[in-house]
Amino acid sequence: MTRDNPKLLTDDAVEAAITRVLEAEAAARGAVARARGEALEIAEDAREKARRLGLSTDLRIRAVRAASDAKVTAKVAALEAQAAALGAAHDLAPAELASVGRAVADLARALTGGPP
Repeated sequence: MTRDNPKLLTDDAVEAAITRVLEAEAAARGAVARARGEALEIAEDAREKARRLGLSTDLRIRAVRAASDAKVTAKVAALEAQAAALGAAHDLAPAELASVGRAVADLARALTGGPP
């Protein structure tokens, strides 16, 4: 049948062509499935890296906050101690009392126009 008409294929040639097409289709489906699998693995790897980065970042943030809180607490304690020391009653020594008395007298004279 094909010897007389080269355009016509034998049943075997048709069968072989169909088989090649089906094999190519199966190979393509396999390649698509493998690509999907690889894409899922890549996405999961990326999610895992993001999770690890998030945990690491959280740990660093906590450490920075803890260090900052410790510094602030220490500074506040130092300022409170300084304020307490400044607010404590100070008993003046006799020489200090005499000096304050002279300063008050000098100020009074200056304000009232009295003798120097």
